[in-house]
Parts: sequence; structure tokens; C-alpha cells
Amino acid sequence: MFKILKFMKKYWVWILVTIALLVVQAYSELTLPEYTSNIVDTGIMQKGIENSTPKVLGYESMNQALNFMTEDEKSTVLNNYELKDSIKDTEMPLKDDVMEGKVYQLVTEDKEKIEELSNIFGFPLLIVNQVSQMTEEEMAQLQQSSSLSEEQLTPLEMRQAAEAQYSQITDIVTEQAAKKYILSEYESMGIKIDTIQRNYMIKTGLMMLGLALVVMAVSIAVCYIGAKVGAKIGLDLRVGVFKKVINFSNAEMDKFSTASLITRSTNDIQQIQMVCTMLLRIVAYAPILGIGGIVKILNTNSSMTWILAVAVAVIMVFVGILMLIAFPKFKVMQKKVDRLNLVARETLTGLSVIRAFSREKHEEERFDDANTDLTKTMLFTNRVMTFMMPVMMIIMNALSILIIWVSAKQIDLGNLQVGTMTAFIQYSMQIIMSFLMITMIAIFLPRASVSAERIDEILTTEETVKDKENLDKNLKITKGVVKFENVSFKYPDASTNVISNIDFTAMPGQTTAIIGSTGSGKSTLINLIPRFYDVTEGKITIDGVDIKDYSQHNLREQLGYVPQKGILFSGDITSNITFGRDDEVPQEQIENYAKIAQASDFIEEMTDKYESTIAQGGTNVSGGQKQRLSIARAIAKNPKVFIFDDSFSALDYKTDVTLRKALSENVSDSTVIIVAQRIVTIMGADEIIVLDEGNVAGKGTHYELLRECDVYQQIVKSQLSEKEYELQLAQANGREEI
Repeated sequence: MFKILKFMKKYWVWILVTIALLVVQAYSELTLPEYTSNIVDTGIMQKGIENSTPKVLGYESMNQALNFMTEDEKSTVLNNYELKDSIKDTEMPLKDDVMEGKVYQLVTEDKEKIEELSNIFGFPLLIVNQVSQMTEEEMAQLQQSSSLSEEQLTPLEMRQAAEAQYSQITDIVTEQAAKKYILSEYESMGIKIDTIQRNYMIKTGLMMLGLALVVMAVSIAVCYIGAKVGAKIGLDLRVGVFKKVINFSNAEMDKFSTASLITRSTNDIQQIQMVCTMLLRIVAYAPILGIGGIVKILNTNSSMTWILAVAVAVIMVFVGILMLIAFPKFKVMQKKVDRLNLVARETLTGLSVIRAFSREKHEEERFDDANTDLTKTMLFTNRVMTFMMPVMMIIMNALSILIIWVSAKQIDLGNLQVGTMTAFIQYSMQIIMSFLMITMIAIFLPRASVSAERIDEILTTEETVKDKENLDKNLKITKGVVKFENVSFKYPDASTNVISNIDFTAMPGQTTAIIGSTGSGKSTLINLIPRFYDVTEGKITIDGVDIKDYSQHNLREQLGYVPQKGILFSGDITSNITFGRDDEVPQEQIENYAKIAQASDFIEEMTDKYESTIAQGGTNVSGGQKQRLSIARAIAKNPKVFIFDDSFSALDYKTDVTLRKALSENVSDSTVIIVAQRIVTIMGADEIIVLDEGNVAGKGTHYELLRECDVYQQIVKSQLSEKEYELQLAQANGREEI
């Protein structure tokens, strides 16, 4: 999880903007149940009367209410009401037949003042309503219940007696009684109650519609930002992984398999991108909505919060159990994806060999095993997660039933209104929904966390081959004198050296050849020159400068490397030949490079010649054609040092001889280092290095080694006929014939 947050840190501004928008969305959504409650309680039950503060009140009714107020309360009321000669002087919606006489009209619009007046009017209007409906017997009982006086009660004494009698009455009942009295007063004055109710419903409905539009607009904005940030994080990770991998030495490439790197660059990053988007759209919203819902519930009715606490506890325990079961499987799943990609890649790249050995059935079984293994793991995690949604729905429905059951008694006692119960249910559902959102992301988060760790493993891997700090970036190769000084090398984590104590010098204008049996360390040795690996002991210098003192770019810029296996890139022949050049190469030069590499003949036979398409991996050309194009690519670079890693193995003898002759004529100023298996390829070299089990077994020309090096003699003898060998040996000993 923390790895994912680390990837998102770069976009903290957008994250803050998203959180601000989510706060607006949550506020709007949490306000909607309040309006729903108001429509039920105020709009329907109370005919649009919003509080206990009457907008207008008859002269007599006001005086009756004032009788049950303290002096301070009277002063507050009279300061906020204006006496009108007639109800017709007010802005109230009136019927045709209206009450005549003076009325008091509310003149303030201050919400806090109206709330204060509502608290003042509540109990006095309740008393007025009750007194107006009392019989003489009920009045006598009220007086008997009062210990204040045996005589007729004054209004304030009556209020105190009523407060004592109705001490158990809640504010909700008081407010409802006051609103009921206001409704009766409005009707008696000829005010259109239906109009008030309709206006209130329209106003509240428009407010709800406005909030719904805000929620919609914010949701769209959040989805857009989330998708954009997720896409950018995916882009950054792909670029970061690619740049990191492209700078890996062979040691790091050996640590991460190609199949694993492909999975990490595609599937893993896709998982992270998807979860980053969901984190902004869902996970960030869930706690805001949940906390807001809890605050709203506490303000609505705190007596039923225990119901919600029980539901949340059950959800957390359930989700925790699911995560404990499923989380370990997600890490296993990604490894099995790697395995599937590895098998698929090996099968596709080795298809011709598989067919040649009739191993199609075996490879099908091997792929089926990997595929079935991955499928079983995925099915297990999916089955575990399928329990989540039905259980969450059961909890939500059970919560609704429990709230209704508990609320029914509260409503019966007058402690709760129907609309308030409706709002409580909606708030509870929103809180549960926030947990549901988190549990939904919990399905993806564990797998994405594993993917994030795998990506972070690549990004934080230290390259074993890297430039020195404060090196001279202007230092470049000028001549190309390559010198090995007591060089030894062993692979990472290996206990023994692959090559040991190698000393030789390769000069410009000369060809230095390296030969030896399979596994003697030939390719390893030349891989040290471009720093695919770094030497373990000793040093390699070019022009007297340690290759570690050159930047990798400047070092490799002057190396023309041709690998043992010809590697071409999708494009055309021209793009492959000029692959190592940044400048525009004239067509005549491209054709000349192909001619030197003995590639011009087969290129000219193609329909589109130098514009002929090269398929991915060069699958539409032969092995020999690949090697010749690879050699042309190295020649086009015009380097100071050529490195041929057994690059003539796929060429016939005639082409081999012609190509080496053309090379000697056209790259005479460069240092040429050739690794070869065939004696005929290196017989004309100025110096031949013979390797045997990682050590130098001999150095010299072809004839010098024939005279002095047993290992070289054995190699020559194994490749030439007995007569040819005797002839070569005789020439080495200074005789023309046997």
C-alpha cells in the first residue's frame, strides 16, 4: 500500500484537489437525506410549517402567547414582529374569505433569530393550544396539581404548572404541538395552507435537484482526475521501468527473467494504474462519507448509534477474515503469471525446434499445467471474494430492519419522527456503503500491492555497472588501443572465476582473435569491454584510460559490437543498418556498408530493396542474412573498436573470406577483436589469444601457436583434415611441403 502511495506522491496537488471535490460531494450527498426528512416531517406532516416561529399571528393569539412568556422573551418577540392592521397587509397567500382584525407579522430573516424565536414560542403555543381545548374539569385538575396557589392561576404560574406536568414531553412533541397550533391559526385567518405546502415542497425539491447536480458534476470531475492521474502514474512507471531496465547490466538481467520483466512492465503496472484510479475515486471518498455520515447520525439521533456500531464491527471482522485468507494468494498469483508468460514465450520462440522434435503435445501439456495452476489460484481468490457482496447486502438489509424496529417504538413515544427515521436509515446506508467501497477495493488492493512491490524492486535495484561520480564526460576514445591488465572475472554469487589473469593488447589496424573450447570464457571476456559486466580484478584500458573512467555512453559510442546471434529490429533494412547513427546517412553510404558486409546481393534481390520490411526479431530473413546486416550496422557506426562475437558462424566459407577481406580494407584504422570457433576465420589474425578453462593457454600468430601451443594444435587438428593439418604444421615449421 505504501509503495502505491509513493508512486502517487508526485501528483499530490491533484490529490488535494480531488479530496476537496470529494468533500463537496460527500457534503452534498449527506445533505440529501436531511431534505428527504424535511419533506416527510415538514412538507407532508406539517404542511410546510418549518418551525415554531409563526410568520403571522392574530392579535389575540399573540397576546395569549405573550402571557406565557418572561419579560425578556416578550421583548425579543415584540422586537421581531410588526403589528399590521389586517392580514391583507402581509405577503401571505390568502383565500377569498379572510379574517378581519390586526395581526402580527415576522419582520426578521435572520436564521439564528428565527431559531431563537422558535425556542421561545414552542412551549407558550403548546400551552395556548392545550388551554383552548381544556374543559373546566381539566383546568381544575391542573390547578390542583399546582402547589403555587389555591386561587386562579396566573399565566406564568400556569406555565410553571404545565412545565411540571409535561416535564417528560420531548422537544419534538412540543414543536409538533406548536406547529399544529400555527396551522390552525393560519386556517382561521384565511391563509392558503396548500400554497405554503406546495411552495415548501418546490423549494426543497429544487434544493435537492441542485445538490444532485453538484454531486453529478463533482463525480464527473473526480472520475476524470482519477483516470488522468492513474494514466500518468502508469505512464511514469512504464517509462521508469524501461529506463531502468535499459541501463541494467547483464548481472541485473540475469536476476530478473525476461518473462518476469515483461509481466512487471505490463500486467503489474496495469494493476497499479487501476488501483490508483480507484484510490482517488473510491477509497479517498469512503472515509469522508463515513465520517460525515457518523456526524450526521449523532446530530440526528444518537440513541440508535449502537446499531451502526454493531454493523460496522461485523463488517470489519468479516473483511479481515477474507483478507487473511486471500492476501497470500495474490502474491502467488503474480508469480504464476510470470510462469505462464515464461512458458508461452519459450514455446513461441522455440516453435520450430518443438515441431522438429514433435514435442507439440508435451508443450501443450506444459502450458496447460501453468495455465491450470494460475486458473486455480485465481478461482480460489475470486470465490473467497464472492462472499463479500452477498454478506454486505445481508448486513445492510438487516441494519435497515433493525433501525425500523427500534424506531417504531421511538415514534410511538413521540421521541422520533418518521422523516428522521428515514434520514437515519439513509445515513446508515451511506456509512455502510463507505465500508462497502473499501471492501470492493480490497479485492484489487492486495494484488496491486504485490505488483507495486515488484515494480519497486526494479526501480530500487542498484546497477552493478554505473558511471563514476564526477567523471569527465568529455573524455572520449580517440585511437582504440584495448589493453587487458591481469583481468579476472566471476559472475555475481559465483565462487570461482570464469576467466583469470588475462593480459593482452589489441592495437588499431590489427586483428586480435580469441579462440577456445566451449565454456572457456571467450564471450565473457569480450562482454567486459562494453561493460556488460565489470571486471572482478585487474582492469581494462582503452587508449591508456580505464574503461570505468569513460561514461558508458562515450565508451559504447566508439564500440562496434556484433553479437553471436544476429538481432534485428522491426522496421526496414535501412533503419537496421543505420541503427547506431543519429545523423542522416546518405543512401550511397548505406549501400556501401551493406556491400562491405556482403549483404548487398540479397538486399538487391528483394522487391523493395533497402526499404524492405524486417519483421520483429528478423524472422523473415535467414541466420546468415541477420549476421551480415548486424555487421553492416556495426560498420555504419564507424567505431574505433570492432567486437565480433563469433559473428561469422552462420556464413559459408566463401562469404566469410570475402567479408573479412572487405573488412581489412575498409576498417584498417580500427581495432578488430574477433571471437571465433572456426580456425579459418582467425588464421590471418595479427594475434590469436587461446583460452582454456578461463586462462590464457597461448598468444601469437597462427603459425607461432601451431609450433608452441598444445591447446591450439588440438583445436586445429579437430577442424582440419589430417593432410591439411600436416601442411599447416609444416608451414609453421618453415617447410612448404611434407
